[in-house]
Amino acid sequence: MTSTSRDRDLRSQLETLTTEAFRPELADVDRLPTLEIARLMNAEDATVAAAVAEQVPAIAAAIDAVAARMARGGRLVHAGAGTAGRLGVLDASECPPTFNTDPARVVGLIAGGPDAMVTSVEGAEDSPELAEADLDALRLTADDTVVGISASGRTPYAIGAVTYARERGALTVGLSCNRGSALAAAAEHGIEVVVGPEFLTGSTRLKAGTAQKLVLNMISTITMIRLGKTYGNLMVDVRASNEKLRARSRRIVAQVTGADDDAVERALAATDGEVKHAILVLLAEVDGPTAARLLDESDGHLRAALAAAGS
Repeated sequence: MTSTSRDRDLRSQLETLTTEAFRPELADVDRLPTLEIARLMNAEDATVAAAVAEQVPAIAAAIDAVAARMARGGRLVHAGAGTAGRLGVLDASECPPTFNTDPARVVGLIAGGPDAMVTSVEGAEDSPELAEADLDALRLTADDTVVGISASGRTPYAIGAVTYARERGALTVGLSCNRGSALAAAAEHGIEVVVGPEFLTGSTRLKAGTAQKLVLNMISTITMIRLGKTYGNLMVDVRASNEKLRARSRRIVAQVTGADDDAVERALAATDGEVKHAILVLLAEVDGPTAARLLDESDGHLRAALAAAGS
């Protein structure tokens, strides 16, 4: 196929995508006052949550499948190009400080590698082979999950990642923002959040990017809830890596136990700053090593450990 025919074929594909559609009513937006432009853009953004809501059943089904695999020791791998890839890397990078996960348990892959986080890497998104190589380096297992992310749902890197992962028995999720996408069709769990044409034609870092961020938040957060990384809505597996998080750790222990500041400090000191362990020390009246054993036997679930201690 010649470059001219490839270009013609790509343009034909883009014309079918709602995320690429032109909004004639916004053709003169650059002539409007700044306040009016901001109001129009905000009104567009307000529609994203409703689009995500339509896909909640599909999202929940995917989360249950992800959590089951991760409970067996599997990893969650996000794979995408451009904005989609950056959002996947962002979600993965926030899991260790939020949920005290090993950085290798939630991984973000972006077409073109780390440099692509800040600069465009020519041709990277068009290469399914690059996705295969990136995943091959991770040595995928059947307990892993790969989430392909692409606003258009046609990005070769994301489709290649899902196709390769599925061939190797890994769980696959395809997250796109167009209905009937090739990415969703390639994955075991297809999630298509149709946000409609963008405020700026084709700029999928806007509504599509917001939708992808919301869905990735749900997948990682609810999966971690299912894995026992929270107690109610408290982040009891938070990693206290700075002063703010150390203060949050003390506050969480106090909220759950009702203990005074001195008791909270002693419990955290006895458990190397581990919030779940400190809560168990205070509520079950056990020492640090016993708290660690109870949590280990309960697969890290604080409620189960407390019940075991009570019995």
